[in-house]
Amino acid sequence: MTPLSSEEEQHSRAVAQAIRGRIEEAGGWIPFDAFMELALYAPGLGYYSAGAVKLGASGDFVSAPELSGLFSACVARQCAEVLARTGGSILELGAGTGRMAASILETLASLDALPQHYFILEISADLRARQETKLEQLSGQLRKKIIWLESLPNMPTPGVILANEVLDALPCERFVIHGSQAHALGVSLAADGSFVWREADEGQELEFRAALPDNYTLEICTRIAPWIAGLGACLERGVILLFDYGLPRAHYYHPQRSAGTLRCHFKHRAHDDPFINLGVQDITAWVDFTRVAEAADAAGLHVCGFATQAAFLLGTDIESFITEAPDAIARARLASEARQLLMPGEMGEIFKAMALSRDYDGVMSGFSVQDLRHLL
Repeated sequence: MTPLSSEEEQHSRAVAQAIRGRIEEAGGWIPFDAFMELALYAPGLGYYSAGAVKLGASGDFVSAPELSGLFSACVARQCAEVLARTGGSILELGAGTGRMAASILETLASLDALPQHYFILEISADLRARQETKLEQLSGQLRKKIIWLESLPNMPTPGVILANEVLDALPCERFVIHGSQAHALGVSLAADGSFVWREADEGQELEFRAALPDNYTLEICTRIAPWIAGLGACLERGVILLFDYGLPRAHYYHPQRSAGTLRCHFKHRAHDDPFINLGVQDITAWVDFTRVAEAADAAGLHVCGFATQAAFLLGTDIESFITEAPDAIARARLASEARQLLMPGEMGEIFKAMALSRDYDGVMSGFSVQDLRHLL
C-alpha cells in the first residue's frame, strides 16, 4: 500500500477522530452507510468535501472522461439528439476535473446544438477549483453557458441530466447472511480505538428474494431511490444519462460474489479495507441497476435504455471520431484510447449506460446497438 504523506496522515487522523466521536455518541455502533457518509462527505473532512486530488495521474482513479475525450464527445452526440427535441439545458452532477464538460460543450458547438445553460453541481471544493481552471480555457461563448450550483434546481427544466460515476459513491448498507436472515454490518471500536466490523444482533428479511449462501456479504444502497426521485423532480422533459460500473440484480447478487462489491481506491490501487486512509481514499460499491430501474419507475420516469458502455459508444459512432482524425498519429492515439473504453477487459462491459426519460420518445442512438432492459 502506498504510504500517506504527512499532510494526508494528519488529515486521515482528523477524519478518524470525528468518526470515533460519532460511534461513541451512537452507543458504540453505527451502520456502514453512516460510516461511509462520514468518510466521504463529512463537511471539511470527507474525501469528496475536502481537498484531496482525486482524478488523473496524481489522483486515486481515472474515469472514462479523463481517459479520453472520445467518451465525452459520444455523450455530447446523445445530448444533441435529446436537446433537439426538448431544448433546455444540461446539468452535470460531479463534473470531475471539468474535462467532460469542456468536451461536451465543444462538441455541441461543432454540431450547432448548444444548450441554454450547462449547470454543474459539485460538492468538492477542490474539484470545483479544478473545473474553473479547466473551463476558463474555453471560448467566451462557451464559458458563458456554465453555471455552478450549490444544490439541485428548485424548478424542473427540460434537457439532459448527466451523472458519470456518481451512483457508486452513494453510501450503502452492508449485510451478512445467516440462514434466512440478513444481519446489518456496522462499525464499532476495538479496545485500541481502531475500527472493526460488528454485526447487528437482530436479523431481518431481505427486501428482495435471493437464494444466497450462509455468510454471504452484500451491499444494498437504499439511497438510490431518493436520489433518483430528486433528479426526477428536476426534469420537466428529457433524459437522465447514468454511467457507472454495476450489474442487474440477478447478476449482482450472484452466489459466487460472496464478499460483496465494496472497493476502495487510493493512488490507483484498489483494495477492500474502508477503515484505512480515511478521508483520502475513495469508497465505492457496484451499482444494482435493477434498483435504479425500480427507483425510476417510482419517480414516474421511464427506463428508455440500458446497455454496456461499449455498446453506447458504438451506438454514438465512436469510430467516426477516429477516422476523422487529422493524421495517422492522431488516429493511432485515438484508437488506443477507444480500445480501453470498449474492450471487455477494460471499461467496455464492466461499465453500463442507463437512460431514464420523462415525456421523451425521441432518438437514443446510444442504445441502438444493444438493449439489456430485459435483464433488469
